This record gives sequence, C-alpha cells and structure tokens, in this order.
Amino acid sequence: MKKICIVVGARPNFVKVAPLMRAISKADGATCSLVFAGCEDDPTLEPSLFEDLQMPRPDFYLGVDSQRLNEITSRVMAEFDRWLDEYPTDVVVVVDDLASTMAAAIVTKKRGLKLAHLVAGTRSFDITMPKEINRLVIDALSDYLFTAGVRSNSVATREQSEASQTFMVGNILMDTLRHNLPRLKQPAIEGVDLSQTPYLVLTLNRRALLDDQAQLKAMLDVVVGSGLDIVAPLRGEARHIVGTLCGDAPNLHLTDALPYLEFGWLTAHAMGVITDSGNVAEEATFNQVPCITLNSYTEHQETVSVGTNVLVGGNQEALSQAVAQLTAHEWKPGALPERWDGRTAERIVQILLG
Repeated sequence: MKKICIVVGARPNFVKVAPLMRAISKADGATCSLVFAGCEDDPTLEPSLFEDLQMPRPDFYLGVDSQRLNEITSRVMAEFDRWLDEYPTDVVVVVDDLASTMAAAIVTKKRGLKLAHLVAGTRSFDITMPKEINRLVIDALSDYLFTAGVRSNSVATREQSEASQTFMVGNILMDTLRHNLPRLKQPAIEGVDLSQTPYLVLTLNRRALLDDQAQLKAMLDVVVGSGLDIVAPLRGEARHIVGTLCGDAPNLHLTDALPYLEFGWLTAHAMGVITDSGNVAEEATFNQVPCITLNSYTEHQETVSVGTNVLVGGNQEALSQAVAQLTAHEWKPGALPERWDGRTAERIVQILLG
C-alpha cells in the first residue's frame, strides 16, 4: 500500500487537490493524508470551502501562521520534519509555488522520499519574485513534475536532467471546474440583478499593484468608467484599498469574498473578468469569458495563446483599449487548451502508482 501525503499552504491549493484526493480514494493500493501548513482556525478556510469542493478538511495542521516568507520556510521545515517522524510516507505531493511548498519539498528530499510537484514548470522569468525562486527550487528537487501545458512542459524538461521525470498531465483546475459545473450557485449581490444586468468581475490580490495606489487608482478609474456594473469580491486589505480609492463609484459593488460555488457562478456568467490572478484567468478561458489580466506576464501562457486572456500589466492605456474592446463585444475568440479535459487527477494517480 503506497502512502501519499499532499501538502497545501493556502486556500487556492485546496481547489487543485480536491480532484486528486477523489482519484486517490478510488484507486487500489494507495492511502492519502492531507496536511495544511497553516492553522485550523485560518479565516480563509471557511466550512463552505470543503462543502463546496466535496472534500474533507485537512487531516493535520502544521500551525504555521507567520507572514514573513523566510520564517514560514524555516517553521514549516521544522514542523513537517516532525510530522514525518510520526507519519512515514512514500510520496509527498506539493502544490504550486508558496514558501511552505518549497519548505515541504526540501524536507521531503532531505529524507530521501519521492517528491511530486503539482503544476510544475511555471515561470515568470523574474528572479526578483520570491515565488520564482520557490518554483526553481521545487522543480529542481522533484522526482515527478506534473505540468499543465506545453510551455510548462518544455520548461520543466529543459531544466531537469531526466526528461522522464516530466509529465504533461493537464490542468487540474479544470477537473474541479468540470466536477462542480452543475452545482454552481448564483450569489446575491446588493444593488445589481446578476441574471438581468451585464457586469464585469474585478479581483485584486497582487502586492505590487495594491502598494502603488496612484497607479491602482488610475486603473480603477478606467474600469468603473466602462459604465458597466463592476462586482468586486475582495478580501481584507484589497477591499479596504479599493473602497478608499473608488468606493463612491455607483457602479462599483464591493462585496466580501464569495464561497467557491458562488464565485464560480459569478465569473462564468460575467460579460468579462478583470483580475491579477492566474487561476481566475484559467477559469475565464474554460468558461470562454473575456479576461483582462493586470500583469505583464502569466505562468500559464496557453490562456493567452489559445484562450480568452489578454495581458495589460500596469498600462492604463492598454487597459482602456481592452475594456473598450470587451464592452463593444469585439473580443478575440478563445478555445480550450490541450488536456483541459477533467482527467488530470486520474493521470497523476496512474503515474504515482505505476
């Protein structure tokens, strides 16, 4: 019986591991433990998240709650090392590119265990970004590099000494989307009838964008200047900053972050999405909804080359042009990238148990 441990470090990771846990539970010859690097009372892990994803809460919590990246790394390394003393495992699966992900990867390899990286090969090619360093370290250590697309596959293969370690399994986020499509729920947003009124969805989380409030104000002015209703489900500081800069705009509807199924409905039925999130851009491509990304790069290039995503960075003029095209229904056509078929988790389990 192969013992598999999945380590997650933040809320978005759960969306990606839910289908993997389902696939492992159906497979013969494997057991699975889910370990969360944070605390049991983490406010982003509301009960509805696990109900919506139809998955259990973590089996174990490492209890690391720091905001300092190097402290997170050291504390997760210490706590995960202790966890492995008590719970031996054969394979550790880590997700994405967080400091906690890198920490678990380092401990795994120091113990001589097999390491699998879910969503490997993603690169911004900006070494000043902490997440880029995390990606380089995790991919270099991994025995299994599970990539989402052709570009990520070529990066991972080029950087690894063994091409046989790289597997283009597809985008696991699509497994979750396809599984939950019939279960999406229309949210209630005060001041706008979502079923009757065209609207845009705005999400913001990127630190660099939130810190430059002069630039952010200029870009928000473009968005609210579209004249469409703007629904902005934002957490904490992002909601406060946007409310301070633009809260008096009558067509801007600030709301708390929504449960997974409600947010999925909101973006699937939107006229367009404006975001700085790669995951949201991927979902927009799946839903064939126009997407404007407020970054100058994307780790998932297929959302731009094949899908509905356009990058505008922090360029106010590029954003204005993109919003004008979107509202005029002149958006480029999009298609589904290769292997966005909802079978990624099955492929991963076949490889791990092969």
